[in-house]
Amino acid sequence: MKHFLLIRHAETDMAGQFCGHSDPELNGRGYQQRAGVVDRLSEYAIQRIYTSDLRRARQTAEAIASHFGIGFEVRPGLREIHFGLWEGLSWSEIEACDPVLAKKWIEEYPNSTAPGGESIQDFGRRVRAESAFLFAAATECPIAVVAHAGFMRVLLTKFCGVLEEEAWKLTKEYASVVALDTNLIRKCAAEESAGAGIRNFEQEMIQRNARSTVRNG
Repeated sequence: MKHFLLIRHAETDMAGQFCGHSDPELNGRGYQQRAGVVDRLSEYAIQRIYTSDLRRARQTAEAIASHFGIGFEVRPGLREIHFGLWEGLSWSEIEACDPVLAKKWIEEYPNSTAPGGESIQDFGRRVRAESAFLFAAATECPIAVVAHAGFMRVLLTKFCGVLEEEAWKLTKEYASVVALDTNLIRKCAAEESAGAGIRNFEQEMIQRNARSTVRNG
């Protein structure tokens, strides 16, 4: 039985732009995707639903909750990372507006932060705290969590042993669903209660970035 379903919200008109704490609604394609994800979830006996407080996630969660005849709990900790002044911009626009800052951001990642945005370290701590709650909840009953690609990727790579490349593949599509099984959830919950999980999150990010820089250099 699958006890923990991670669901990326459906599409908005900000697709292709930095969309962290921006709060767009679903677009027409997003509503179609939402109907599709409800169909895919029909095989599961979901008893609780948690969702980010941003509209694109809540609107996705509303349809799931309606299908199962249950409510949902809004949790702001499930939000995407905040991109600050880069919200609503594409990467090409950022490079065109400030190529020096864009280059510096890539070179110093993950120690660099989008202007006015959330650092990767703060984001990692937020994902860790929220994940601890979710893993505990999933040991009690089957749950569905509607969140964002960045949040899902950190949870999968730092808690579930999923490789970075695979995590990107699993979450790159809007309305994607990732199912975690009972044994894995119990293991993650036990490790988190013992103080494991992403204790070395920041150092691992720095090391991975260094390896990536060497490969791309």
